[in-house]
Amino acid sequence: MSQQAAIPKSMRAIAIEGGVGPARSLKLSSIETPTPKSSEVLIRVAAAGVNYPDIIQREGRYPLPPGTPETLGLEISGTVASVGADVQRFRVGDQVCALLLGGGYAEYAAVDARHVLPVPAGVDVLEAAAVPETFFTVYANVFERGALKSGETLLVHGGTSGIGTTAISMAKAAGARVFATSRSAEKARQAKMLGADVSIDSSRQDFVEVVQGEGGVDVILDMVGGEFVRKNLDVLKPDGRLSQIAFLSGSEVTLNLQQILFKRLTFTGSLLRARSADDKARLAGEIEERVWPWFASGSVGVRLDRVFPLADAAAAHAYIESGGHLGKVVLQVEET
Repeated sequence: MSQQAAIPKSMRAIAIEGGVGPARSLKLSSIETPTPKSSEVLIRVAAAGVNYPDIIQREGRYPLPPGTPETLGLEISGTVASVGADVQRFRVGDQVCALLLGGGYAEYAAVDARHVLPVPAGVDVLEAAAVPETFFTVYANVFERGALKSGETLLVHGGTSGIGTTAISMAKAAGARVFATSRSAEKARQAKMLGADVSIDSSRQDFVEVVQGEGGVDVILDMVGGEFVRKNLDVLKPDGRLSQIAFLSGSEVTLNLQQILFKRLTFTGSLLRARSADDKARLAGEIEERVWPWFASGSVGVRLDRVFPLADAAAAHAYIESGGHLGKVVLQVEET
């Protein structure tokens, strides 16, 4: 028998008018409240993180895995409202954050209980909505696939993005030296303020020249792609690792791959959403064990840029598309 609080049959959620479209196509609507399976919890959503994959899904450029809710939203925070019969860890009323396949831009979301974590120590409920997607992504690609170790050097492109600010914070907590690229002098200044040891304005500086002048890097986290891919291979030290998580400037590139042989490089990458439910559960356990103590000690935190009401999801998307954000953007769902 599952536990539950009073739950309405319908809920507010954001729909994409016409199925795909520009930011202005995001409209507040009413849809049926999901019913959790025996292995799931139903979360009353306090806030939902807004991420670039939401934008490309809205534009029709991000195919959904089977069974994914059409509603956008890959990460949430909130309060457990109902607990499936097979769930042992959580109780109604627990404050949690969660990684989703979709469905976060709504008042309620049903989530595999293995992808739910308690809100980290020192993090409020709004900030917690900005944790799962970015911290899972950085952990999986920098620390797991990239194998970053204390004393090594990380280069992160897009240092003031949600991913970028998280990567800087986590790498510094792990004892690494951090290089960051940004697209303006002001953003480079902000990345430096957030902890980057070397902050590069890629609009007027050649990051290859700067990084090579500092001896190269061990690990690179790249979401830019395009011409950056070749340059990334140039600045990696022997046995270096390049971890690719997106190709915002294009995925078709021409490369001379001999450097991979001569320098024994590893070129890898992954998408979080495409991972199996079991693999995400494994990641959740490892992240809680390794990263949650960093929150408790103050070694890492959440850089929250702006909070928009759920009804203003279109404005939140437009804001991220403008490139002006420093850190994460969230939608406040629970009305105060």
